[in-house]
Amino acid sequence: MTTAATQVDAYRCYIHGQWVESETGQTIEVKSPATGQVWATVPACSKAQAQQALESSQEAQPAWAALPAQDRAVHLLNIAKALEAEHEHFSKLLVMEQGKTLPQARGEVTDTIRYITYNAEAARRIQGEIFPSDMADESLWITRVPFGVTVGLCAFNYPLALIGRKLAPALVTGNTMVLKPHDETPVTASEFMRLVHDAGLPAGVVNMVSGGVQDVGSTLVESPITKLVSVTGSIPAGRAIYAGGAKNLTQMTLELGGKAPFIILDDVDDLDAIVDAAVIARYANCGQVCICNEMALVHEKIADEFTEKFIKKAKEVTVGDPMDESIGMGPYTTKGGMDRFHGIVQESIKQGAELALGGDYAEVPGFEGGNWYQPTVLTNATKDTAAVAQEVFGPVLPIVKISGYEEAAEMVNSRDEGLSAYLWTTNHKTIMHATRTLEVGTVFVNKGICGYIQGYHTGHKHSGIGGEDGVHGIEGFLQKRTIYLGNG
Repeated sequence: MTTAATQVDAYRCYIHGQWVESETGQTIEVKSPATGQVWATVPACSKAQAQQALESSQEAQPAWAALPAQDRAVHLLNIAKALEAEHEHFSKLLVMEQGKTLPQARGEVTDTIRYITYNAEAARRIQGEIFPSDMADESLWITRVPFGVTVGLCAFNYPLALIGRKLAPALVTGNTMVLKPHDETPVTASEFMRLVHDAGLPAGVVNMVSGGVQDVGSTLVESPITKLVSVTGSIPAGRAIYAGGAKNLTQMTLELGGKAPFIILDDVDDLDAIVDAAVIARYANCGQVCICNEMALVHEKIADEFTEKFIKKAKEVTVGDPMDESIGMGPYTTKGGMDRFHGIVQESIKQGAELALGGDYAEVPGFEGGNWYQPTVLTNATKDTAAVAQEVFGPVLPIVKISGYEEAAEMVNSRDEGLSAYLWTTNHKTIMHATRTLEVGTVFVNKGICGYIQGYHTGHKHSGIGGEDGVHGIEGFLQKRTIYLGNG
């Protein structure tokens, strides 16, 4: 891991148990979000190398699937133990590469260990069914079998956790996987593959290639070898990937973008606690969380009080060196993404929204050139305001006054995406109605942002297909096979 600004570390990809450079000699530069300086490089693999990774996984998959699930789980547990032993190293690596604060990075490493361990412990709980036959002395079985070669395409906001979230259920169920990290955050994946290699997995069970969408990405998605693709990314990226796999009718698990509303009704008891939850759910990871508080829809009777309390609390979110454990928000991962949402802020102001806090790039002494932005609040926003109409995916909160739950629900359900929503109310009837009618994959009722591994992370409408985590996430890596067992 880089310790000096002038040092540039060269990482490699991992194909069939071997560390490889790009056969073209081309590399991808990895820049620090905090400084803008290049601190590492990874190979820009070719289409041929992506194909080699697929063929390697195809070769390894039958023998891997033939192992008892518990034997596969042992490999996963060994990886988890190795990651635990290097917990602080990977935490600091995440800070350097992605920009989240050190406490949040430690949380990501812990979550990754939990993902791997949970799925390993599920090895003995992969189930099938036996149904009565219409004939005597016969049986009808429905068993579950792996897809074969799977591909994991990871986003930049959680470079390590997304690997654990995809790889662990894929492997424990007998699939092999080719991982492709995001071009902005490929170093964590390369370091993780070192743990995979040291754990002694058979060559080809896990491969990792980095490179561009047109070369590596398209090859992995469009290949007939690939039987399932697990994606975390934006809605436009999901559409392109879905189209790329259409020729081979490749199975897809798509976890895409969202516009989570933070709905607060006027019958709540503890507004201060709700404000605390709203601040965390907006500014955690510099707003780069798919289920973040993307817009506060607050009952008009308490909107002014909420806004005043929220702004006061948001002012306490310090921006600076993410290695400093007292800092509340680090840099944004990508400059292009930061410029994009800054444009949304400017457009919103032109449309009539009022800038109540922030609204501009931040200056952090000693970190010139980094991707720094101020915690931002927009008031007087409406459903047509750019920051409300578009996914921001950054530390910007528009606040919209609503007349009640029905107005909020109409705003939510009229959107194309439907990943998650927050609802704060003490009215049981409203809660039951909302859990039935809000067109999203996850509803947080009187609960701040969280994601339990035994739950199910899924999106509705354009926010995705399938899902991850829990027993249903494991089932997503298995296909059903029906067997009629006769007596002849």
